[in-house]
This record gives sequence, C-alpha cells and structure tokens, in this order.
Amino acid sequence: MDQSLPKRIGKYDIVGKLGQGGMGIVYHGFDPYKYRDVAVKVALESTASDEESKKRHQKMFFNESRIAGMLEHPNILRVYDAGVDQNQYYIVTEYVAGSKTLKEYCTAETLLPMEKVVEIIFKSCKALDYAHRLGVIHRDIKPTNIMVTADMDIKIGDFGIAQIIKSDESQTQFDGLMGSPCYMSPEQVKEELLTNQTDLFSLGVVMFELLTAKSPFYSDNIASTVRRILFHDPPPLRFYRSDILRTIEVIVQKALTKKTSERYKTAMQFAADLRLTYKDINYADININRKERFNVLRKLQFFRDFHDSELWEVLLASLWREFVPNSHIVDEGALDETFYIIVSGELTVKKGDKDIAVLKSGDCFGEIGYLTKRKRANAMVSTSDTVLLEVNNAIIDQLSPNCQLRFHKVFLKKLLERLSKKSDELSEM
Repeated sequence: MDQSLPKRIGKYDIVGKLGQGGMGIVYHGFDPYKYRDVAVKVALESTASDEESKKRHQKMFFNESRIAGMLEHPNILRVYDAGVDQNQYYIVTEYVAGSKTLKEYCTAETLLPMEKVVEIIFKSCKALDYAHRLGVIHRDIKPTNIMVTADMDIKIGDFGIAQIIKSDESQTQFDGLMGSPCYMSPEQVKEELLTNQTDLFSLGVVMFELLTAKSPFYSDNIASTVRRILFHDPPPLRFYRSDILRTIEVIVQKALTKKTSERYKTAMQFAADLRLTYKDINYADININRKERFNVLRKLQFFRDFHDSELWEVLLASLWREFVPNSHIVDEGALDETFYIIVSGELTVKKGDKDIAVLKSGDCFGEIGYLTKRKRANAMVSTSDTVLLEVNNAIIDQLSPNCQLRFHKVFLKKLLERLSKKSDELSEM
C-alpha cells in the first residue's frame, strides 16, 4: 500500500487515491459499517492568509455536502456523509467504479458518436431539471464535473459553489464571480442574479465541446474569454464537423444564446428538443408541436388518471410515430419489449392470416411482451393512417416511480378487461 495514503479518515478505511482537484483530494474508501466502497473527498488546506478567506473556503467545501445531500437522482452523485477528522474536512460520496469524466471525451481522438453525446446531454438535462425544481443552481457545469460510468451512464457532481434559490437567509450563499470561465454564462460573468438558465448555457458549452473537441469561447487569457462570452457568437458546429445534423446545431445555438429570453427556459425544454434528434427522428411529426401533442394525449382514456406532470414526462420520453395503411407495425413471433398506445387511427390484430380483433384510439398493445419479455403472440397491421406513441422498457425505467405505477395500473386494468371479455365469449359459446 502507498505509504503516503492515510489509513483511515473518519470511520472509512482508505484503499487508494482516485484523483485531485482544485479543492480536494479524492480517495477510494471503504465503509466497514455499511460494507460498501465509497469515495472520500478531503479538502485541501486553504492557501489564503486571512481567517475570513479560510472560513469561506471551508464553507464552500461543505456546501457540496449540504446541497448535494438534498438531491436523490440516478444521474446525480450521491452524498452519504461529511465530517471533520483531525482538522481535515471530508465528504463521502458513492463510489463509481471505472468512471471517467466527460473531459476524457473532449479531444479529437476520443469524441463519442453523435447519438451518445445526445444521450449524455439528455440525461444531464433530466438531472438538472430535478435539481432546478428543488431550487438548486449548480453554477459550475463543465466536463470535469460530469462523471461517466463504465456503462456510459452519467453522474453530475461537485456542487461546491451551487446556490439555492429563495433559500433561508441563514444558509450560506456564495456571491461574486465563481465558476470556470470558459463555461460561464453571460449573466454569470457579469455577476448578475442567476437563474437555472445559467446551467443550461454551461451545458450547451459542454455539448459543443463533446461534438467538436473545441471550446466555443476559449482564449489564451480570461479577459478575452469573457469578451467572447459577452459579445461573440461561436462558429456553427458544422464549421468543425460537416456531418453534424442541422437539428443538433440549432439546439446548441439555442442553449448558447446570450439573451436569456431566447435561451431554453428549462432543462426539460432542452431535453425535449434533444429527444427529436434520436435515431427515430424520421418518425417524428415536426408539424405538431409538443403542446398540441400533450392536448391530444390528455383526451385519451389511457392517460385519464395521469397527472399533467406525469403526462409531460411520458411525452418527452417516448416516440411519436406515424404509419400509413397496411403497415406491419408488429410481427407475430418477434421478441420486443416495446409497447404502443394508439393516438389515432385503427389497427387489426392478426393471428396468421386470420383477423381476430380491431384496436382503436386509446387502446394499447404490446404490454404483455413488455411485462413478460415473451415473443409477440399476434401481428399488428394498420388499417388507416395511424399515429402511435411508442414506449420501451428503457424509457419506463427513466420515469418517476409514480409515473411507472400509473402505467402498471392501466396495464392491469386492460388485462382484466380482456380476460373478462374472453370469459363472456366462452360463456356464449
């Protein structure tokens, strides 16, 4: 074992060193009471000479524990504990084996596929939306503060300079120019009152880098960087990459708009536009806006018991697909964990060459395959122009627990209705 490593910090055994940042050293630790691996971040001693600055440094360090401890989201790094051991301040977080930061993928040699970048930023939007709804502004979104797990999931960390909107005045808030210059929003460098939109600007910078390996505002000195953030628009993405989709370019431009009135208002708006760029974008009807789609779904019997917030969640996470008559939507015997809700139109359920049922607007199909992971028992063929909402198991797993519960209640009700109908048919025979 490295002799320079501490054997223990607080109640945590130290296994190795994971890395070092501006405010602390991160160790690989082990919790003998919970019997789990953890990450232990120890604050570096402040180099400030005055006592007030040292206290500020200490408060900034524990700000991460206090704020991140409020947040429980799969894409936000969990904070378990914090404490002081022999004048060493430490924070204990979840340990993510094999993780890297997004900085690893911001070079020309390591750029990720375009769809993977969209997925990463989409998940980051979902995490930020959760934090913003709780009144937390991160204020330091950058590649080194977004971890990538071994299976390419993400975790946003380092809430050291985060701010709580409308918080109790007794809680410490950090004012002034704080953050990483290349990723600051115009309002942040001007030290104006910040909203959640500052994080969305910073995330736009991150997305620009992940796609091009270039920083949109970088210069060789801070003053020049600030001028570019305030007064210069970054070059279009296709200036660096000819294969960039126009839709992605528009999304990044909107995230990096200097005027907050023209920028994304919420992280979910950002996420919704990203969703349109997924590989199934050809099925999206761009002539119907999201509000109109929401209103259409709101009228369906299937979603009668869904709250508006849950319905928005479903709409943003699912695919809107259109089919012409005689389209084979599902083939008999196919193995698929996707289910569908009929928004409009009509389908025929076929067993071999035999028509056995007709499904109409508001009906669903495929839920048995989704629940049991079995092969499709029947084929589904459209008999008219048809619009479907497509949902798969990966999407369901990303929804809130309440939203998942709504789906399963509807599935159960549909199954009981079908069993009852089949029972009546057998009785008549």
